[in-house]
Amino acid sequence: MRAGTVKPTIQHQGDNRILIQVPGVGSAQELKDLIGTTARLTFNPVITRTSDPEARVEARQLILPSMDEEGVFYILEETPVVTGDDLVDSQPGFDAQNGQPNVSFRFNPHGARLFGEYTSANVGAPFAIVLDGEVISAPTIRQAITGGSGQITGSFNVETSTQLAVLLRAGALPAEMTFLEERTIGPELGADSIAAGRIAAIVAFVAVLVFMLASYGLFGVFANIALMLNVALIFGVLSLVGATLTLPGIAGIVLTIGMAVDANVLVFERIREELKTARGPARAIELGYDRAMSAILDANITTFLIAVILFTLGSGPVKGFAVTLAIGIMTSVFTALYVTRVIVVTWFERARPKTIEV
Repeated sequence: MRAGTVKPTIQHQGDNRILIQVPGVGSAQELKDLIGTTARLTFNPVITRTSDPEARVEARQLILPSMDEEGVFYILEETPVVTGDDLVDSQPGFDAQNGQPNVSFRFNPHGARLFGEYTSANVGAPFAIVLDGEVISAPTIRQAITGGSGQITGSFNVETSTQLAVLLRAGALPAEMTFLEERTIGPELGADSIAAGRIAAIVAFVAVLVFMLASYGLFGVFANIALMLNVALIFGVLSLVGATLTLPGIAGIVLTIGMAVDANVLVFERIREELKTARGPARAIELGYDRAMSAILDANITTFLIAVILFTLGSGPVKGFAVTLAIGIMTSVFTALYVTRVIVVTWFERARPKTIEV
């Protein structure tokens, strides 16, 4: 949920009650829509389709509406070929042919065997993918599907495909859920912690800017411009993936700020060394970036791998830290090796200084 940066709290209360607390969700209704849906998935053989909702059906048949096509109904065999109980995984994705959002699914061995046997015996016939009493899609079986996996396509967008994948992974609820109480708590309860984290991030950011300016002069200005772009890119990517920024996430951003200027420090120190060998400034800048690149990549790749491990094995706050750290590593490498270099080279070509001081 929310790119894995927050962790829901689920607690038992008595014999028949549970308490669910989820930070970062926009409203209580959004959470109720998610956990209150049964997500009962079945795959039923199609007998025919009709526009008459009162069409006559025989015993062991049922008529269900289409989710995508208004006024279209499908007459199906009541007994499904396979149900969502045999699903072991479902993930949102995109169709390779048209780029539209879809949901991929994978069966357990029992479901894969039943699905494979049915599709092998009914090539050319349609079958219906039914979710909670509505036909999502009724594709034609073009070939036997024996691998135990497939895709659900329909009028999805990124949000609805992601929600459907979550519901399918959760499986069918064994009983109806009754909501007894709901509360929406604003961020004011954690205002002190949020304010402290914001102040820490601002102080760290300003301190780094001052340090780079005092240590490297004009080149420090170039590094500071790239650093500000780096922070903007981090927040942009976090907004793009819908991540909820938590205190561990703020810590990851602060760490990224230090790592971003570390790459520039390596480059500038290499340029200083090259200037001592009586090389021209243009050659010193070129060699400085080339010879510092391997050290920068080695340090950031190992840190990125650690972030991946933290995200894979961690939970909640740890994942929040890992997400912002991984995003920050990618943006800092980009800004240090590309943006700063473009700024330095552009300045040098226009100013044409005889000497440079780093």
